[in-house]
Amino acid sequence: MDDFDEILESLQQAWSSVAAKVTTIWVPIQVAEIMLAALAGWGVAALIRKRVDFAKLTASWPVYLRIAALTAVKNLGIIASIVLLVSIYAGMRAATLPSRFYLVGVAANLATAWVVIAILASVIHNQLVNRLVSIVAWSITALSILGLLDPVSDALDSAGIAVGGLRITALVALKATVLLLLALWGATSTSNFLDRRLRSYPDLTPSIQVLLGKLARVALLTFAVLVVLSTVGIDFSALAVFSGAVGVGVGFGLQKIVSNLVSGIILLADKSIKPGDIITLGDNYGWVDTMGARYTSVVSPDGREYLIPNEDFVTQRVINWSYSNERVGLDVRFGVSYGSDPHRVREVALAAIASVERVLSDPAPVCNLARFGDSSLDFALWFWIGDPIKGVGNVRSGVLFALWDAFKRDGIEIPFPVRDMRLDKPISVVLERPSQGTSS
Repeated sequence: MDDFDEILESLQQAWSSVAAKVTTIWVPIQVAEIMLAALAGWGVAALIRKRVDFAKLTASWPVYLRIAALTAVKNLGIIASIVLLVSIYAGMRAATLPSRFYLVGVAANLATAWVVIAILASVIHNQLVNRLVSIVAWSITALSILGLLDPVSDALDSAGIAVGGLRITALVALKATVLLLLALWGATSTSNFLDRRLRSYPDLTPSIQVLLGKLARVALLTFAVLVVLSTVGIDFSALAVFSGAVGVGVGFGLQKIVSNLVSGIILLADKSIKPGDIITLGDNYGWVDTMGARYTSVVSPDGREYLIPNEDFVTQRVINWSYSNERVGLDVRFGVSYGSDPHRVREVALAAIASVERVLSDPAPVCNLARFGDSSLDFALWFWIGDPIKGVGNVRSGVLFALWDAFKRDGIEIPFPVRDMRLDKPISVVLERPSQGTSS
């Protein structure tokens, strides 16, 4: 309590010092000067924006320099006000006592800090981190300008709770929160940059690119958390109980999450599933889009996206249509009437399928007589495609259209079942005589 009383006393002294400077006739004069400088700055900024097209002027500049310049343009009114306030401050400093221009200097310093922080934070694209950095940086700067940074820090650090050997205060919690958010943002941005760089190397397979990107992300995030905890003075030995509880939770409640995480690492390491592969898992068919830490995204031909847990790819039977190469074999079944020449049918079918764009000529398509059906000669037409990622059903449809057109040209009939109806007994039809009173 003695420390807290000392902090209150220091705050009272600081406030008394500030009050002594501002409780004079010069206070409204300085306020009027600040307001006039703000109005003049706004007018100058409006005039400059009207005459200069800054977006066109900075179009060819580097990205970050262009963003910083446009941010400065947005704060052009404040910048003009700062110039006027500094001029007023310099003139009054040479002509009168410091207490008569104190507020003008404070306003100029606060406005300058606002503009500088806004320009520096503009390169941060994440809006949450941008706002957080701006607010925290300007708050600390404002307290420092007003001479209240040390008293406020002492007040926040005066009271706390002890958890084991760790003392947690409001100042420690605030530092840890801000630093942790900034560190996580920095680690995420760095891992995204490394991931883009890894994807630019054609020598690395897609699975290795994803694996290295995930490992880099985990390592950077872990390093960021450890650095923040060490910076705020948290002893890692104090977290022994917490880490033990987390271990128990992982063993019981997080089994599936850990299983999916380990399964994802196994899939990336053994290359059995990689982005771009065409797979069938149960009733799900499509190509692998992205592989995450917990699930794999599979896009079906109709555009639906399935998020399949990584564990399913390890424990269930998976058909990988493009595991060793991109070629996929397909078949189309059709029948013709018994009056058709089967040799001619095979020739026409092979000639027709050769006109389909996505059908490969090597291996060559094969047309076999499959069986003698009840009302048709049944054929099986086998062919290969090299780009299953573009879809399988559409190429089958193209082959069927080509067969239909070729059979029409050659007069080859596609039969359909003919059913006879036999009546064992004649059907007698009874016509009712119209009742009396009805007009015929």
